[in-house]
Amino acid sequence: MNEQILINVTPQETRVAVTEQGAVQELHIERDSSRGLVGNIYLGRVCRVLPGMQSAFVEIGLARAAFLHVADIWMAKNAAGEIRPIEKILSEGQTLLVQVVKDPIGSKGARLSTQVSIAGRLLVYLPQDPHIGISQRIEDEAERENLREKLHALIPSGETGGFIVRTVAEAASQNELAADVEYLITLWKQIQLAAQSAAPQELLYQDLSLATRVLRDLVGDSTERIIVDSRETFGKVQEFAARYTPQALPILEHYSGERPLFDLFGVEEEIERALARRVDLKSGGYVIIDQTEALTTVDVNTGGFVSGRSFDDTIFKTNLEAALSIARQLRLRNLGGIIIVDFIDMDTQEHRDAVLAELRKALSRDRTRVTVNGFSQLGLVEMTRKRTRESLAHVLCEPCPVCLGRGELKAPQTICYEILREILRTERQFNAKEYRILASQKVIDLFLDEESASLTQLGDFIKKPISMQVETAYMQEQYDVILV
Repeated sequence: MNEQILINVTPQETRVAVTEQGAVQELHIERDSSRGLVGNIYLGRVCRVLPGMQSAFVEIGLARAAFLHVADIWMAKNAAGEIRPIEKILSEGQTLLVQVVKDPIGSKGARLSTQVSIAGRLLVYLPQDPHIGISQRIEDEAERENLREKLHALIPSGETGGFIVRTVAEAASQNELAADVEYLITLWKQIQLAAQSAAPQELLYQDLSLATRVLRDLVGDSTERIIVDSRETFGKVQEFAARYTPQALPILEHYSGERPLFDLFGVEEEIERALARRVDLKSGGYVIIDQTEALTTVDVNTGGFVSGRSFDDTIFKTNLEAALSIARQLRLRNLGGIIIVDFIDMDTQEHRDAVLAELRKALSRDRTRVTVNGFSQLGLVEMTRKRTRESLAHVLCEPCPVCLGRGELKAPQTICYEILREILRTERQFNAKEYRILASQKVIDLFLDEESASLTQLGDFIKKPISMQVETAYMQEQYDVILV
């Protein structure tokens, strides 16, 4: 795949870009002031139990209490295999070991689980669950069985925990697996020991920083280069690689050029494009992506693209190209939750099947779990993508202070009519001698031109003078009516 991983480090934040064939596929950003919480383990304190929702709010030292559902509580089932009511399991003031499985997103607090999992390079350790699992991406049945037998032989006698074998362990040696088993079991013992003397809401374990997490989670057989532009971070990553991921050492590079690393590989331009609604396709078509609180909608349009054969052929080719672009944009923007794609209507089932197959093939490279449900009766493709952290837009942007996130402003004419109604409303309540309008330049200009007759008409009706004043600091929708 000719994959490269670029790591850009500043004192305030670390940014990682994953490129394939020169095109940016993934972006990860971690700021020192707001590191991601997924994987962190805390000694939480239950502050509220909600029997009606079968959930509880747990304080872990964040601005908002975190959320714990009964389904995420380990050993919540009774002997008959039924989940016990949460009020029988938890009580207010109780302390318990919890792990963050989803970062706070928007107005929602972090999502918690009491079933701990600790990720290593090759394995994920499940200290409370004796299950041995193999990554679904390892498809060879003989290899799966071989890895399962290897792991069983390495687990110390008396160990009650289980493991999940990660994809990168497919070609791992016995010694590498043994080292990962030992490291993870030792780490869990340290966490348990710290929990015995910890105060409620205390952080017991924090996941690796983004730069080192890259070596654990993102580096694979297709990775050709890992380029780091910070000498200090390069040293730390090199040290981590020497201990845990020796296969990454030969492809680690320190970049010391004068031109910024992300500029050199065109990543900065790609970030700007990833924040726009419109994504242009090479053929001349385009895709519109709108992210809302509940879901993300994707609309495909032909634009100026016209194929030489027929209109159906134009639509088919545009949809095929859009399928590839959409899969890439989901990874690049880290869009999660419910996603609805409105491809251009296709008349033949053969074309619909081909577009869906192309979409699924492109999504198969995504590290995040994606479920595609196919075309609905309305001709829309419904899909879900697991959401564990904020999207790129939510990390880098904030709602517009002018439109407050609506994406639209009231027209100057609308504001003019609101002001006229406000003056009339005020006149009926108070007996002022004169009125003064304070508003933005555009609104005042409209009162002096097209709406001057309306203002004069109102002044004659209430028999009071009305003056105007431009307030340069006012946004288009802001105004005040002053009684003199």
